[in-house]
Amino acid sequence: MPPRLRLISHRLCPYVQRAVISLTEKGVAFERVDVDLANKPDWFLKLSPLGRTPVLQVGDTAIFESAVILEYLEETEPRPLHPADPLRRAEHRGWIEFGSAVLNDIAGLYSAADEAAFNAKTAQLEARFARLEGRIAASPWFDGEAFSLVDAVFGPVFRYFDVFDGIGDFGILSGKLRLARWRASLAGRPSVKSAVSADYPALLSDFLKRRNSWISQLQAQAAA
Repeated sequence: MPPRLRLISHRLCPYVQRAVISLTEKGVAFERVDVDLANKPDWFLKLSPLGRTPVLQVGDTAIFESAVILEYLEETEPRPLHPADPLRRAEHRGWIEFGSAVLNDIAGLYSAADEAAFNAKTAQLEARFARLEGRIAASPWFDGEAFSLVDAVFGPVFRYFDVFDGIGDFGILSGKLRLARWRASLAGRPSVKSAVSADYPALLSDFLKRRNSWISQLQAQAAA
């Protein structure tokens, strides 16, 4: 019998969503256990040396860091999401790292304390997405007809903008038609949709309110 898989997660974590999407695409059964990262239980800290989610428990072994989890699943489970060609596979890994950089910029956006810092992050994100617009196939996925791990990485990225769009138009994705097609394809993918709970938008909205950042102020203005 194969080892039982247990995914330790947080309900808002985009890196958790990557792992969930991969497991779902591969048809792998797993148990998901959510933790409160603001009040980390001792048992979780024993499993996660960095104190972050996701952690994948495989039997008695804990695998931490989403990139490592994704590669482990590629090596051990059916339905590969990486290209078979080594050069294309390496390129995809690079774009996965690019996706992580985008997530860091998004964190900087929602944490920006004032308008100047917010505008700087907005410009940085717009430049990132302009670069991505020049690469993607978006017909319907990142590299064409086959759903890949790059798609699994960017599904959670675009999910932020579903909430951001209700606060204001920051121009980050404006005029990027291929990104718009890709975003729509990802939004309709069952594995991407099921990677979060139905109350995810409300949870993210509440999280943004509690940041006391510039976007929190914009959010309050939009709700007024």
